[in-house]
Formats: sequence, structure tokens, C-alpha cells
Amino acid sequence: MTTVMEPDAADLTEAWLSEDLDAWTRRVVRRHFDPQTGSPYWLSRRPYLGFDPLDITRYAELAQFEPFSLATLRDLDPVQLVPGDIPRPLAGRIWESGGTTGRPCRIFHTPSMAEHHTQWRLLGLRQAGFEPGRTWLYACPSGPHIVGRGANQIAELYHSTVYTMDLDPRWIKGLIRDSRLVEMNLYVEHTIEQMTDLLETGRVQYLETTPAILQALIARRPELVSGLEGVGLGGTQLTPPMYREILEALEGGVIGTTYGNTFGCAMGLPAENGGAILPYLPNYPQVTMAVVDKDDPRREVGYGEVGRVRLTVLHDDLFLPNILERDQAIRFDTGGKWPCDGVANVRPLQISSATPEGLY
Repeated sequence: MTTVMEPDAADLTEAWLSEDLDAWTRRVVRRHFDPQTGSPYWLSRRPYLGFDPLDITRYAELAQFEPFSLATLRDLDPVQLVPGDIPRPLAGRIWESGGTTGRPCRIFHTPSMAEHHTQWRLLGLRQAGFEPGRTWLYACPSGPHIVGRGANQIAELYHSTVYTMDLDPRWIKGLIRDSRLVEMNLYVEHTIEQMTDLLETGRVQYLETTPAILQALIARRPELVSGLEGVGLGGTQLTPPMYREILEALEGGVIGTTYGNTFGCAMGLPAENGGAILPYLPNYPQVTMAVVDKDDPRREVGYGEVGRVRLTVLHDDLFLPNILERDQAIRFDTGGKWPCDGVANVRPLQISSATPEGLY
């Protein structure tokens, strides 16, 4: 398969994957807590931690930090999390969560963070088997949502033509919360209408969207899906039955997957056992994911066991330890092929009207 990743880009991801996690942990923690370079938020928290973070030498010792509450990011100025040695005023984008569990959470992306996000995205496209130089329909959220960066990433760095359309995840989730099902169905039809308008032209080879939207498209226009060369999926959960339905509908096309959110992402690894196991690898070492006991988030479950996803962001420019996600997953053994564990068969930790998935 032809690749469009430049040699230095390939070297970047290869170098990251070869990093020693303990050494990387020391590097990031020292940057955020050193009085000369530290981020204002973490420097202000240091006296109240009950331990000296500069004494941390191993990744496992991050367990000393209490789980970082994403609610903090609803009111905190995102600039406070950026290391102080990055020149002010800052220039960059603020990205927001989808607001599934309340008001949106926000983080600032430095140029380094944007570069890392892009290179991992390109590695994921390459690993899944997408060919460069194709035409895409990118049916995903844009605006404040980081997933919207993907359209430009594919167009500019994967030498592709990309059609776009908008998707408002907050609106659809609000409709579900309020049981406004008639309006929700109208929004779904509006979304599918925009997609079919472009897919009917026959110019689109690849579609990027969510499993829920793709299922709706399959139900209405299966011939448009079977004519695609592949789909990229992320946003809402992808279950083994959904995967098999999509695989059959594509009639041999490529399926690429991602899992994550504004704070940390993972690329899909090849499905196993005919789609019964759907694994993901976090963007190591900047992002790590552990699967932990639902009642004891400091204890990892065994391989093949189900637990809650615990996310840690270990970026030079952003440190968020031990985030307890609203998802559960299987702890996946990557078998030495990759430097860290993966997660598999991700699904919501609990399903209620307070935390709807919607279309994204």
C-alpha cells in the first residue's frame, strides 16, 4: 500500500512508540511542576497534594494523584494548564468536549499537541489500510470539537479531496434527554439527507462518520454503503454486532476505527475473532489507558476482564492524571506488538437519560 507519511513523520511515531514510559513520566511531571517551567494550575495544586510530584520516578507512582475530575475543565481557564515556559500570549485553538455529562469541558492545544494528534491520526489511517488520494465525505462534528480537525488532516496530509457536513452532538443529545423523539428523528433525516446528496454523485470512496449514523444510512440506503471503498468510525460505541453489520454492508471495504475524546484518543487495531474483539491502542506515550476495577480505580483488572477505562494524558504541554471515563472496556493484551495495553469492546459504563450517546 502506498503511504503518504513523510520519513520524519514516520520517525516521530516510531520514536514515541519506543519511549520508556517511566522516563517519559519523569519528563512530563517535572515540566509541569518545576517552578521555572510549570503550568500555573499544577503549581498552585502542588502544596496540597500530600506528596512531592518531583519525587515521582515511575509511571506507576502516578497513582498517588487523585482522579482528575473533568468538571474542573468546565470553569478553569484552559491556559492555566499550559506550562509557563511557553511564551505568552498563547496562540492556538481551544477544543471542547461534546458536553454529554453536562457543560462542555475545554482544553488548549499547543502546536506540539496539534502535531502529535495529526501524526497519530495519519498512523491510524495507514494501519487501517486507507489509500491516499481518494475522495472522502467527512460527516462529523466540527466547530469546537477536535474531531473536526480530521477533515483538514485527511485533505492536506493524506492528499485527498474531502467533502464536509456539520453534525451537532449537543443538540441531538439534548433532544434525547428531553424525550423529543419526533425532533430527534427529523434531525436524523436531515443528517442522512445531507449524506445521500453527496454519496449519490458516486464521487465519494471513503466515509468518516459514527457507527450510529452509518447504521441509519444502511437502513435507508444500503446500496450507497455497499458502493464505498471504506469507512472510518468513531464517536459512539461500536459493538461486535454493529461491526459485523457494517462489514457485511460494505461488501469488502476497509473499516478504520478510533476511540476517545477531546482529552485522549486511541486508534483501532485489527478486529479479532470475526469482529468479536474490537481493540484500540492509545496514542502512546502521550496518552495511556488502563482498565480498572469499577469499585477500586487504583487496581487494574486482568487481561480479558472488564473494567472502567482510566485515562491519563502525559503530554509535554498537558498533564491530566487518572481520568475515570464514563466507559467500560476489556483489558486487551497487545502481545508485545505494541509498548502498552490496549482496550477493547468499549461501551458506556451505564446507560441513562442523563448521559445519552445520540449520534455522537
